[in-house]
Amino acid sequence: MPGPRAPERPTSSPAGRRPLRTALWAAAGAVTLGFLVALEVTARGYGVAGPLTHQVREVVHAPKSGGLLYAAMALTMVVLTWRQRLIAVAAAIGIDLVFLLVRRAADIGTGGGHPFGNGALWVILGCAVVAVTRRAGPERLLMLKGVGLGLLLVAGRKTGDTWLLITSKSRPTVLDQYVAMADHALGQPSWLVGRVVASTGSLGFNVLDVVYGQLAVAAVLVALYQLRGVAAEGRFPRHHLVRSFLVIGLLGPAFYMVFPVVGPLFAYGTGTEYWASVSLWAEQIPSGGHLAVAHLWPETLPPVGAPQPMPFDGITPRNCMPSLHTAWATAIFLHTRRGPRLLRHAGTFWLVATLAATLGFGYHYGVDLLAGVVFVLTVEAALRAHDTGWQRPGVHLVAYGAAVLAALLLSYRYLALPMAQHPWLAGPLLLLATASVVLGFVRTTTAWEPADPAPVPRPETQPEPA
Repeated sequence: MPGPRAPERPTSSPAGRRPLRTALWAAAGAVTLGFLVALEVTARGYGVAGPLTHQVREVVHAPKSGGLLYAAMALTMVVLTWRQRLIAVAAAIGIDLVFLLVRRAADIGTGGGHPFGNGALWVILGCAVVAVTRRAGPERLLMLKGVGLGLLLVAGRKTGDTWLLITSKSRPTVLDQYVAMADHALGQPSWLVGRVVASTGSLGFNVLDVVYGQLAVAAVLVALYQLRGVAAEGRFPRHHLVRSFLVIGLLGPAFYMVFPVVGPLFAYGTGTEYWASVSLWAEQIPSGGHLAVAHLWPETLPPVGAPQPMPFDGITPRNCMPSLHTAWATAIFLHTRRGPRLLRHAGTFWLVATLAATLGFGYHYGVDLLAGVVFVLTVEAALRAHDTGWQRPGVHLVAYGAAVLAALLLSYRYLALPMAQHPWLAGPLLLLATASVVLGFVRTTTAWEPADPAPVPRPETQPEPA
């Protein structure tokens, strides 16, 4: 006779979790709004408009980022049906044509902005109005999430621009000499790749320039593939690239305030005549000017010597440490690993080309890239650990990645000269520390992925009777 049944453990129902989830979303929204308001106030203190003002102005004025607004509209449209998407695109183009005709009739220029993009923003805001007034229940929530996704993409860009402005105004000195000394441990890859890019002529330079400048477009294409089934399934996937991009863009610039670096092209600048043979826009390439240590990049390696903070202008962003272009390109690479072959190849190409551009254009040092890789893997690990319930392997991976990133930054700042004097010891240690985070990420996240279902054995066919 069976014994008494053990009491069942109470489980939380979806209805019970809904108030908590709503409270978390409300708290996240309040924190985001407070952060944007703080940036707006800080920017106003420096005499310029902040992200909120720029965003509101683009409802009527010529936008500074027309392509980005259409990319944001594309993300919003993942929650719509195909018929609704066609209507939204037609409405956006029509609104832009009206704005264009009005500006020409009134002889109003774009003020340095794009002649298109207002229509896309109007469509996003229109979707929000439709969601509130014409939708209800899960359908309204899904549409509002799509609107929020599109607006967050634009707000992330505006926030990043304001962050860069604040770094240039609030950090009068930069630490490039420390980073350049630490980069001796890696063989000064920026100087090496800069000469390689110059040797490829205008073709190599301008291909890399397109890849470097269109990183957001590549990210949106990958995100659209990941979100292609949102309208049919009625929900967003648990983890997607847009979420990673937003978190990277939110957290990354905080490091610029702690470790301000302008990059070798500026700190060790060269004249624009160096690029005249390889770039169609050589006259637009900036350099460090009279504030540079010397005009060394990329022909002459900086000498080994005691580094010190150096003053720099109040215009150039201190946006090198860590390399967020490397972080974003690595995120694209990671999110294409489970896609079709063409998408995987495109993600690999974009990562390699972005790394070549960041070094070959003199925008970053080699150690910036290592910090960027560790940073993005730590962020990705945290996002995925959150999705899996913060199990012990995820917690360990995030803690280890954060510790390695802190160790890298501290070594760049306080051990730069010993690293330059002993490159055969310091270089391998830097690479091993980065590789350990890569290995830990691969092993941990692979264990989180669902196993492929075993193939169903086919029944054996019996011979027919004669």
